[in-house]
Amino acid sequence: MPEFTIRLATLADAEAIRAIYNYYVTHSTCTYQIELETAEERAAWMRERSEKYPATVAEADGQIIAWAALSPWKSRCGYAWAAEASVYVHHEHHRRGLGRTLLLDLIERAKQAGLHTIIGGTSSDQQASLALQYAVGFELIGTFREVGRKFDHWLDVTYTQLTLPVSLR
Repeated sequence: MPEFTIRLATLADAEAIRAIYNYYVTHSTCTYQIELETAEERAAWMRERSEKYPATVAEADGQIIAWAALSPWKSRCGYAWAAEASVYVHHEHHRRGLGRTLLLDLIERAKQAGLHTIIGGTSSDQQASLALQYAVGFELIGTFREVGRKFDHWLDVTYTQLTLPVSLR
């Protein structure tokens, strides 16, 4: 049994989710965001979550140690069956299976919601994130060269995709 549990995130989890995310804003290319996210921004993001686009958390000993979410891939109606996955693990809790468990949980939730595909957009230098996506069945779609800039470096983004075995509703 894992030493953590996965559950749907609530508005009360917004600050813990924000803290995990903001670590990566200042220390990593996991996100190309440069300004720290505010409490108001994360609370607004939480209010946008739904059954189709949930946020989940991994909790251990009453602490949020990782989170994941599905978000709309694009806003146009024709993209309604595609979502983008995000997974962030607290920097002190890597290599415990959190990311994999959260991503597999998101995949099941996406199937239940009738989604057809999940997209992963990952900074190409984040090899652990890409390896995780490949390990659970995502396939390489392509790489956009030098589309991001952070820490005085141009960065590439690699896109992956997982097609789900669902039919149109």
